[in-house]
Amino acid sequence: MIDFSRIRTYPLQLRANKSRLADFARPDARRLAERIPDLSAGRDLKALVAALSEARRSGGGLLWMSGAHPIKCGLGPILIRLMELGFVTHVATNGAAPIHDLEIALIGETSEDVLNGLRDGSFGMARETAALMHGIVNGEPDRGLGSSIGHAILQGDFPHRDMSVFAACARLGIPVTVHSAIGTEVIHMHPGFDPVRHGRKVHADFQTMIETVRTLDPAGVVVNLGSGVILPEVFLRSLNIARNLGDDAFGFTTAVFDMERLYRPYENVVHRPTEGGGTGYYFVGQHELMLPLLYCLLVEGANLHDPGRSAL
Repeated sequence: MIDFSRIRTYPLQLRANKSRLADFARPDARRLAERIPDLSAGRDLKALVAALSEARRSGGGLLWMSGAHPIKCGLGPILIRLMELGFVTHVATNGAAPIHDLEIALIGETSEDVLNGLRDGSFGMARETAALMHGIVNGEPDRGLGSSIGHAILQGDFPHRDMSVFAACARLGIPVTVHSAIGTEVIHMHPGFDPVRHGRKVHADFQTMIETVRTLDPAGVVVNLGSGVILPEVFLRSLNIARNLGDDAFGFTTAVFDMERLYRPYENVVHRPTEGGGTGYYFVGQHELMLPLLYCLLVEGANLHDPGRSAL
């Protein structure tokens, strides 16, 4: 039998604790940041807000990578406002994001029913979307794909261009790049698709991405919104090239926002790039909840007067 009387104890006052009243949420506080506990993910989110604000102030570089979900679930206006307020210096997306962005600019709607379309082979076969995208790819050979899309929407007949992230980048002079793999997007299924021209434009965007990563300094921040494979891989290779060329691309902050914890975003954005210095964060939650929260904290933390856009 175990003799429990021999087990050693110590006074509660001597114990080091992780949770203290001073760090608890204050629901009646005037500032939103004070309503979030300074513990665990709450502490991490506040630290990221501080890093983003410092990067905005110092010009350390603010690279935002995004999958398609943030665009199609209505967060384009938030990203646009962040660009206008100086919290974004480069937008990088996968191949699906510009398709949704273009459709929003054109008809104010996007995101088809994939399951129903797949039954009869009509998934991804909208004529106008592919025709417009192919026209953009086949024109302006000197532009990367992202810039080509942004300028085409900004200058073309798109009734809702003010809701386009790509057009906003063109308007504000912010680099926007598209990183896609052949066969991953609906426009690749259409007869007008030119893989050679498409590949050249994507490769031009890869070079732009590398140039951005090369200029990241310890005050820089890289945010990945929901890209599970493509952008984490492109970012890691861009970072490797930067370091291979002798750039001091170390010490920056990275963060992933996604709806579940995934291998590549963690390894290629949060962990490996910050191994030699820097800090990485991983936040799990719905994009349509997390990004507006981050936006509000950024505006509050930077003491910005933001009258807001009509779209918000």
